[in-house]
Amino acid sequence: VLPFAWSKNLTSEIYTFVNDNGRYFLVNIRFLHIMVPRLVYSLWCSLVLLMPALAEAQVDAILRSPFVLAPTIEGVLLCDSAAKNPSLKSLDQAVADCRTHKSHGAAALNRLLNHLEPGGPKGSVQVGYTLTMELLKLYKQTPKGWVIDDDQVSIFLDFISKVPRPVVLYLSAGHFDSQGSIVQELEKDPDNWMRIGDGSVPRLGYFGYRILPYTLRTDPQIAVNRYRFNALRHVAKRIKLLPKSVQERIIAFTLAGEVHHLFTDFESGMGRYQNISVTDYHPASVADFRRWLAREYGSLQVMQQKTGLNYRSWNDVNAPSKDIRKEQLDSFGDHYDAFAEGTLPIFGWLWDPHKHTQRLELFINGKIAGPVTRGLHRLDVYRAIDEITDPNVGYRVDFDYRHLSPGHHLAQIVATAKGQQHLVAEVTFTVVSSKQDSVPTDKPRGLRRLEKSSVLSGLRTHLDQPRAGQDVYFNPLARDWNRFRELQVRDYLEQFHAVALQAGLPPEKLYSHQILPEVNSSWNPQLFAIGASLDGKSAWKTGLNLYGGATNSPWVQQFLRNRGINTYGVPEFHTQQWKNPNVHIAAMRSHLNSGARFISPYYFSLVPQRYKGNAESGVNRLEIGPDNTKDGSDGLYRAILELAKE
Repeated sequence: VLPFAWSKNLTSEIYTFVNDNGRYFLVNIRFLHIMVPRLVYSLWCSLVLLMPALAEAQVDAILRSPFVLAPTIEGVLLCDSAAKNPSLKSLDQAVADCRTHKSHGAAALNRLLNHLEPGGPKGSVQVGYTLTMELLKLYKQTPKGWVIDDDQVSIFLDFISKVPRPVVLYLSAGHFDSQGSIVQELEKDPDNWMRIGDGSVPRLGYFGYRILPYTLRTDPQIAVNRYRFNALRHVAKRIKLLPKSVQERIIAFTLAGEVHHLFTDFESGMGRYQNISVTDYHPASVADFRRWLAREYGSLQVMQQKTGLNYRSWNDVNAPSKDIRKEQLDSFGDHYDAFAEGTLPIFGWLWDPHKHTQRLELFINGKIAGPVTRGLHRLDVYRAIDEITDPNVGYRVDFDYRHLSPGHHLAQIVATAKGQQHLVAEVTFTVVSSKQDSVPTDKPRGLRRLEKSSVLSGLRTHLDQPRAGQDVYFNPLARDWNRFRELQVRDYLEQFHAVALQAGLPPEKLYSHQILPEVNSSWNPQLFAIGASLDGKSAWKTGLNLYGGATNSPWVQQFLRNRGINTYGVPEFHTQQWKNPNVHIAAMRSHLNSGARFISPYYFSLVPQRYKGNAESGVNRLEIGPDNTKDGSDGLYRAILELAKE
């Protein structure tokens, strides 16, 4: 039974365990003069036996590697000589000058990190950094075609060699990898891009930064995939040639970037529920959808029985893309909108500083329909109302309306406070059948004589969705389309991960680099179609980008527990709060205690002010430093200094 039974002649005499109120002790140890080496091993094994009696978090703290603060760094390719040269008028000129001299910003980064954690990385919390390598940007054009610029790869690896700190290497290959000279070549090939419902390629940006809708299909013969995967293989090959001590500094590789579907109005349309337009309607993607349907249903007859939709052949099945309210459908299966998969999102926010509310519940037509999730992220509300000091004020329930009969219905959000029910919000909606029969005009009845929640002191609330009278049409094929789009996201990440493994990158260090739309109560997760990649069953370790209230969110922690995710990373992290000075270190500690290997505060900059300009954007508000008061960036800076002392 004992793990140290390798010492047959001594085990039975020397190791005896007794139980005293659930605690285990190692007793009756003799011959210590010959057992010192084995005693060390025995003590380790006794710790294993102690595990059932210790809190899981305490055991994790003993066994795991140091918790690494690995901030993302802007300007790593800018060397000191160019940064100090006033004749270099732009950042691009300065970086080009550094490359000419085969130099980079390692010296500047060492100074910054030594300020954050003097004396080098040590202790249970260590300061490192995140280094971003955009894979497509590694290519250069030659008379023989596009090849990887190995000198550029060498600069990055030399940088790692000269910064003796833990590093998270972000291997970027998603829609933000859009600045390389190869991009113009890729734009000529229509197979490289996802498309929206009208067949066009969406033109997208994010705070002035161009993003590109690269395909999520995994075919390695597609040009953009060939270039991305070959660059990944090349970087992995070069990493394996580094000295072992340098390789060991790389504590994690985050893969590909934020992999998800795209949609029009990307910068500000995350919460759009009306007139949505999503990807991927490329003809090859639609053909994949038809093949997937054939596998799922087995035959058109079975599909008709389960969905009520009738098609003569699989080739007649279209990917749903048309809004029934304004477009002519060839079949009801063509209908697609934010409600077509059979759920009605009902969400808003509730600020209850005196904690009156014991629970929130949804009632439909006067009957309870289930609990309403609270504590979701609403940074927009936090920004807009001074008295609200916590951005986690969102509530939401995605109500499955498929069992309701056609007609008008009433949804009510009800708070229970001190045993009494209070009306938080109510809204009517209309279920319409696929045949668009006439809708009954009877007014739905709800709970009566409810006192409004406004009588509770300090409580403020607002219902955002749905709009009053929202009409909803359930299309089973829209549900299948959303599920298929989620699988496209997961399959692409699986392919990227498989290439990383085949190239020899260590599996225990491979993380995703995903966002979590569901933590934002007002976002539309269908736009992203990301759920299947975050189910906790993937071969890679989970990496979640977290901002605002999501950085310290009981909902996020429950999300991780529900999926059995107990080792993870946070490849992007910023608290974006300024009303409470304690939120920053509390947020970082929450991940230290929950099993995170690293968090990557976004971001520090090595770029001199003269290259930044004076224009403010949503991104540079997040630059972490003692003088940037925007979005609490100065408070996060001080919290990093404090936590790094441990």
